[in-house]
Amino acid sequence: MKKDLGEKLKPEVNLMRPIWKGAISFGLVNIPIKLYTATESKDIKFRFLHKECKSPIRYQRFCPVCNEEVGNNELVKGYEYESGHFVVLEDEDFEKIPLESVKAIEIIDFVDLSEIDPIYFVKSYYLAPTELGLKPYHLLFKAMQETGKIAIARVVLRSKETLACLRLYEKALLMETIYYPNEIRSPEILPELHTEVNVNKNELKVAKDLIMNLSTEFKPEKYTSNYREALMKFIEAKIAGEEITIPQQPENATVVDLMEALKASLAQVEGAKEKPKKRGRKKKTEKVEV
Repeated sequence: MKKDLGEKLKPEVNLMRPIWKGAISFGLVNIPIKLYTATESKDIKFRFLHKECKSPIRYQRFCPVCNEEVGNNELVKGYEYESGHFVVLEDEDFEKIPLESVKAIEIIDFVDLSEIDPIYFVKSYYLAPTELGLKPYHLLFKAMQETGKIAIARVVLRSKETLACLRLYEKALLMETIYYPNEIRSPEILPELHTEVNVNKNELKVAKDLIMNLSTEFKPEKYTSNYREALMKFIEAKIAGEEITIPQQPENATVVDLMEALKASLAQVEGAKEKPKKRGRKKKTEKVEV
């Protein structure tokens, strides 16, 4: 059983089918490309069951006028321009919209990546060239690589025009959809941030020391979901009928003195760093003696 569950945890075989075909356009240059999703969710998914009989709950698309369930092939998009009044749009209607971004990733500007705050990023996609787009694709890649610039563009995906940035990722051009500025809420709406707080200089110094002691090179491969792994073990134990022991959680001490908490945190981090160093020195000494 555990083997079967382990298989489920492995990423599904991705046939890498393009989800969109079009072109990158800037100036008079047109690069035919295909769009592939660059990320995937690793969340453990649950289904809702009826508590009484443990049967999965079905979610139905139901028409209250016809009093019947409606299939996906019977659905159309409708825009409600007045209450209870809709104009119907077919898939071909979206193709008729007179915008270049409907079938092309239209580059508007080239900027520095450092100028874009991460709050703007939504989703990542790989751009791959078609056979005809191979040379101009690599030309754009090389030009962006040597100038250090990324592109800001417009594109229509799933019947919605969005802003995007094109940047380099390893050997590929990567498109990140980004929010429009009016879609980002200002932190000014948070009343808790309107209170003036005086920061003690000594506390600030210890806090900065703590940050520097915890600072390291970013290596994404070292970060894993502890919760996901623990949840899978819990599920496997329940399936196997094993007794599930709940580890005792350490009590979080109430912080009374901020300075003392900072000092204790700093001492803990420094102590953790020194332990491997001592082992390293011992090994080195033994090696010299040999």
